Amino acid sequence: MIQTERLILRAPEPGDLDWQLEWLNTLAVMQHLGGLRTPAEVAAGFARNVAAVAKGEPAFWTVALRDGGTIIGKCGLSRIEEKFAPPPIRGGVQVGWSLAEPFWGQGFASEAARAALVHEFKTNDEPEIWAQTSDSNTASTRLMARLGLRCCPDLSYFDPDYPPADNPTIVYRIGREDWAARA
Repeated sequence: MIQTERLILRAPEPGDLDWQLEWLNTLAVMQHLGGLRTPAEVAAGFARNVAAVAKGEPAFWTVALRDGGTIIGKCGLSRIEEKFAPPPIRGGVQVGWSLAEPFWGQGFASEAARAALVHEFKTNDEPEIWAQTSDSNTASTRLMARLGLRCCPDLSYFDPDYPPADNPTIVYRIGREDWAARA
């Protein structure tokens, strides 16, 4: 478990799947993430994430408020498995986040993502962490910049699984040395 000033990032629990189906699999939240998923797709992704946590691999934690324990989203790390991602990033570790719409614009994503990056750089030997979004996702683009991730335009790629408005996929990077300099 990771604690910040306002948040707890914890391993996902079985009841979190129902919460994700209701609060994260919405048109607003999934707008720049490829659109709504079927319940079976959400369940399969949740199961993969739970297995990654159990194996100690990069995974997403459930994010809850320290005050009261209300779940607000998920944040963490994952391996880049997108089949269209360029070879230099494929298999690398990326940071990501999804918050339920009522919790947007309050700094929670920034707080959770920063905690995930601190944890990863302190506990693992990854030389760099990646992030991906599209120019249409301005909130995530701004957050990536605030976290110190730098745009890598030479690694941008087209992903046909996403609509034209969300292409190309823009790749960002922060290296261990860059993170240490910011700390």
